[in-house]
Amino acid sequence: MSFTRQLSEMSASELNDAIDDTNFPQAHILSRGRNNSVCSTSSTSGTSSLIDRALSHSEETNNAAPSPEEKGAISENATASPTTPASTNRPRLILKTNGTIPETDGTQPKTPMTPRTSTTPGHENCTFHHDLELDHKPPTREALLPDMARSYRLLLGGLGENPDRQGLIKTPERAAKAMLYFTKGYDQCLEDVLNGAVFDEDHDEMVVVKDIEMFSMCEHHLVPFYGKVSIGYLPCNKILGLSKLARIVEIFSRRLQVQERLTKQIAVAVTQAVQPAGVAVVVEGVHMCMVMRGVQKINSKTVTSTMLGVFRDDPKTREEFLNLVNSK
Repeated sequence: MSFTRQLSEMSASELNDAIDDTNFPQAHILSRGRNNSVCSTSSTSGTSSLIDRALSHSEETNNAAPSPEEKGAISENATASPTTPASTNRPRLILKTNGTIPETDGTQPKTPMTPRTSTTPGHENCTFHHDLELDHKPPTREALLPDMARSYRLLLGGLGENPDRQGLIKTPERAAKAMLYFTKGYDQCLEDVLNGAVFDEDHDEMVVVKDIEMFSMCEHHLVPFYGKVSIGYLPCNKILGLSKLARIVEIFSRRLQVQERLTKQIAVAVTQAVQPAGVAVVVEGVHMCMVMRGVQKINSKTVTSTMLGVFRDDPKTREEFLNLVNSK
């Protein structure tokens, strides 16, 4: 059984847990010169060790010596095309699997199962749960509006306000609709947003889209944080429609979030979409929970980054990305 899985089969949360950055080809293997691109590393170079590690289990379980007939067939194939060049291998993520990969028949749900699901005792009749990702969704999120509006009405009463006064009569419903909009990312998935906008293209130079506006909700205080996102990746014969990078930001920012997780989820989603040689994401945010409450530091900004693949292994590649992001 192979220890690798196609990234397209993995959900964002599965990748978030399974990704192992240390198994990317190292910087001294992947020189970004035009005559030695990151996408054309030969199987006889340092990448072969990655494949050897990935296939070590299957090789250990198949130690039987070939029969004389098989040896003859192998020798004939070897002499038939002596000038055939070694096949090239695109760098791929090696996913941590703890030794086994469960077989799937296509019936398993694609969303990850968290400790609280519809099958958890005491939760059989719950509409939905939220624990980093939705386990099971309601028929429509609009169906939640009546309960949410009632909750906002109770909140107003708890603050000592009169929910029936003129200015607050429709506030619970408006607030419920606003919260559904702020968290609309829960209704979106990567496959729907990409909509087939992944294209085969012989391009292996850096692609950067920077200063993408981002609005999100702090999951600790339910107040906004906002800022900008810059994304870079090194394609391996696949490129992504530029607007889709901004839409990926929308998927994960329009949720209850922390900036650290948001940064990594964006990087993992880009990796899942086009399987590049590396992904880099930098997020700069202003958190209202630090501005309008608490320490009240109005000029503070939070910067987080996620570097995967050659962006982590190769200082020159990382420096090139950061220079492009910071240039005006």
